[in-house]
Amino acid sequence: MALIEELEDQGNLLFKLRSYLPLVFLFGGLAVFYWRIVHGDYANVGFEYWLICLAVGLAGLFVRIFTVGFTPKNTSGRNTSEGQLADELNQTGIYSVVRHPLYVGNFLMWLGVAMLSADFWFLVAFTLLYWVYYERIMFAEEAFLRRKFGNLYLDWAAKTPAFVPALKVPTKPKYPFSIKKVLKKEKNGVAALFILFYIFELVAQFAVTGTVKFETTFWFWGAAISSGIYLVLKVIKKYTRLFDEEGR
Repeated sequence: MALIEELEDQGNLLFKLRSYLPLVFLFGGLAVFYWRIVHGDYANVGFEYWLICLAVGLAGLFVRIFTVGFTPKNTSGRNTSEGQLADELNQTGIYSVVRHPLYVGNFLMWLGVAMLSADFWFLVAFTLLYWVYYERIMFAEEAFLRRKFGNLYLDWAAKTPAFVPALKVPTKPKYPFSIKKVLKKEKNGVAALFILFYIFELVAQFAVTGTVKFETTFWFWGAAISSGIYLVLKVIKKYTRLFDEEGR
């Protein structure tokens, strides 16, 4: 098999397994985090640093929201269980400055969590692993888009970076922003972040005291409230058509 075909096959396989990659990051980060606390290397890391980590994660969520909210149906979504789908080529809005904004958003969200380890070498390993993994997924997606859209895709790719956004003002999005699509597709983002931060807090407590005691801390309330909102939105989506929108 030619290398170009092998990379595409790897990308398609890795896309199907993408739900498991965050578990590698999570358990690896928790292990490093626990080790640093036990060995006294985490004493100078305070609540303010955790807020910075949260801000990085929320920045990634904002990128995803900005991306999904301006795109039409069957693009930039979780719609590939039956294979690659693209009814049209997104080129406006955030897609005028970067070709894979959702993966940029994912990176920032997981970077915020990885930063909780406060370990430079873990962050380096996380970044390299993320790039190697998603580079193949991006390769497979672009191979599909190139076959489907031909020169239209090539012209767009020639002037738009793959992952590091260009330093320019995005063009006006083709479609209006859809809050319904955002609530339908991205409803779990905030809850996921706060739950992960709360898990790290519990691990820190166990590393220090040897026990876990559920207390009503900032991270507890963040996880509880955001999870409640997520469950309400999930019920609305399942039992009503409130989030349905033509073409979105």
